Amino acid sequence: MHPLDRKLFRDLWHIKGQVLAIALVIATGVGVMVQSLGAIQSLQATADAYYERYHFADVFAHVKRAPKSLARRIADIPGVQSVEPRIVDYATLDIEGFNEPATTYLSSLPDLGQPLLNRLALVSGRFVDHSNPDEVIVNKRFAEAHGLTIGGTLTAVINTTKRSLRIVGIALSPEHVYAIGPGALMPDDKRYAVLWMGEAALAGAFDLDGAFNDVTLTLLPGTDPEGVVQRLDTLLARYGGTGAYARKDQISNWFLMSEIDQLKTMARLLPTIFLAVAAFLTNMVVDRLIATERGVIGLFKAFGYSDLEVGWHYMKLVMVISLIGIALGALLGAALGHLTTSLYAEMYAFPFLLFRPHPASFVAAGALSLAAATLGTATAVRRAVRLAPAEAMRPPAPQSFSRSFLSSGRLSGFFDQPTRMIFRQVFRWPVRSGLTVLGIAMSVAVLIMALQWLDSINRLIDVYFVAAQRQDVTVGLTEVRPPSVQEAFKNLPGVQAVEGERDVDVRARFGSRSKRLSLAGMTERQGLFIVYDDAGGAIDLPPGGLVISSKLAEILGAELGSRITLDVLEGQRPVVDVPVVRIFDTYIGYPAYMRLEAVNRMMRETEVVNRVHLRVDPREQDALFRKLKDTPYVAAVTLRQASIDMFNETMARTLLVFVGIFAGFAAALAVGVVYNSARIALSERGRELATLRVIGFTRFEISYILLGQSLLLTVLALPVGCFIGNRLALGMASSFNTELYRIPAVIEPSSYGYAMLLTLGAAVLSALLVRRRLDRLDLIAVLKTRE
Repeated sequence: MHPLDRKLFRDLWHIKGQVLAIALVIATGVGVMVQSLGAIQSLQATADAYYERYHFADVFAHVKRAPKSLARRIADIPGVQSVEPRIVDYATLDIEGFNEPATTYLSSLPDLGQPLLNRLALVSGRFVDHSNPDEVIVNKRFAEAHGLTIGGTLTAVINTTKRSLRIVGIALSPEHVYAIGPGALMPDDKRYAVLWMGEAALAGAFDLDGAFNDVTLTLLPGTDPEGVVQRLDTLLARYGGTGAYARKDQISNWFLMSEIDQLKTMARLLPTIFLAVAAFLTNMVVDRLIATERGVIGLFKAFGYSDLEVGWHYMKLVMVISLIGIALGALLGAALGHLTTSLYAEMYAFPFLLFRPHPASFVAAGALSLAAATLGTATAVRRAVRLAPAEAMRPPAPQSFSRSFLSSGRLSGFFDQPTRMIFRQVFRWPVRSGLTVLGIAMSVAVLIMALQWLDSINRLIDVYFVAAQRQDVTVGLTEVRPPSVQEAFKNLPGVQAVEGERDVDVRARFGSRSKRLSLAGMTERQGLFIVYDDAGGAIDLPPGGLVISSKLAEILGAELGSRITLDVLEGQRPVVDVPVVRIFDTYIGYPAYMRLEAVNRMMRETEVVNRVHLRVDPREQDALFRKLKDTPYVAAVTLRQASIDMFNETMARTLLVFVGIFAGFAAALAVGVVYNSARIALSERGRELATLRVIGFTRFEISYILLGQSLLLTVLALPVGCFIGNRLALGMASSFNTELYRIPAVIEPSSYGYAMLLTLGAAVLSALLVRRRLDRLDLIAVLKTRE
């Protein structure tokens, strides 16, 4: 083995604690990157394989009633590969042992059993026998939530008729990977089901013999979905079409793709932070290690080693440390990726979901880490190789011979000698001290960035579920109803207040941009479901004009006063131009509102509603639920408290895990920086500290001199870290700006407090580890005169 290589391994063993600390920091960066990229690849690859294998449709359209013969004309649209008409609708379910009404999405199955498109992944049981109209297949998540098995029964109110349905199969579908009910944000497996029935049974129930009310299409490769959507809309308009839409707007796929986009944002931002800190930390360690080996470098050159050989020796030191960190990071990333995948397996209903990161993820993470570490130490290594032998073998000149202000000023009386030594050491090396402060500050910043998610989600819940919603129950109706329906609901058990709403599917156009959305017609001043502006509170709707969210304004490129064209996608399908009279901020979706009477006037209808909000006496909820289960015109029932509980439960499964992971990463940063700083200081000042012990300083006093410096720098780093964390958290929140939701830029004071306490704890732990070495300091060995 080459002599320099033997020295390399001796050095690595001698500073093994520092090597491990740096490697852990590098491992966090690699781990985050492998985890993020692996989760993205896993979700995307699983979705692509699932969609392809089970023929997930490319275009969807709903219609009031169309003859089956129309399917042939749809198939003639250029670019269409296959067409499948079907019957779908909503109904309510009565589950034995479950007091609340559940909503179900009914979908027809063709006579041959397996549909052509959106095929079912049968988990157990069989397909329905079309000679028995009461057989159904139920989605797996709902069956598991209620303990339903093959042969079990369900009671459903289907188009005013109460029927007992027998379960013959349990299945999954690519159309319902993220199965959410009308108006919901997250899946509620106890209250929302998907049932598949024979086509003849649903046709009889909804009076659609020889007709369909929904159609799905797949397209030839390379076909533009928007062109097909426009032609399909034209074809279905006379049959009551409510607007076709491409796969990207299909609700389940939309949620899934939004999740992948958010993971891509994390994969870009978070590893960058950790790799930057790793580069800084490696530079700090190698720079100070080289400073302690000036004499050794001089001997290298005196014995004939070239600048290139000396430089390569120290670069190999950095590379070995980096490779250790990369190896640990790959293992850490694989473990975290597996954990993340298991969380997504609970959230999304896939028949399979495996964490199989592409080798390119490990290669990319390793290459970036190695590049960051080597580039971070390039300056220190270059400085080492430029030292002349004679100069390198001399001790470096002291930074300053002058007395500091702590020795000569009035402050000198307030500090004892050890404390003045601590301050003198910090101010004598301002750049080194500043870099250490910055490194510790980054651990505080990462913690604040993680804890900010909890603060932001709490704020989102307060605004969306508490301030903006004061109803207890929201009931979706099978069709529009006159105002008398509100009186009917007011007479139900426990109902204290009723508020109607008219929702209309429209396509909003402004300039060259357009967006399909649900326009809500509300009363001028709402009492239950509030149009709420995060910046200004509840909004009274003006008599004319459109009130839109800032996200919708951004999507359309509209502003206050702009005239937006609304292509109504139902009823008589009017086209109207409406001015934007108010833009408000909200965190969920991209809603739009008008006064109820204005919506009814636009639709050329009398005063009607299709959604009703109820405030309910909690003591009579069970009686109300029993009534709702038997009410024929009820299509869907949503409970506000159940939505909040589901949201919190889902967030608890995911956010708390991620916050815990990043808290561990931040602690690793703090330990890595503080431990290395104190450990190198011990190497540099070992002779000085041993001398102080010999002349009478106690073990506690020399520990205070050495470790007090690290703790002082930690305290100085806390406010700096809070500032950086604030900037990073706000930047992270602004980057999560999707159509699905926006993250409020909120950081509670308690988050700053927790971040600082955890960082202080990590610093104290690092100091204790160094203190053990200091207690075992060999005074004779340290004080030996060098030959």
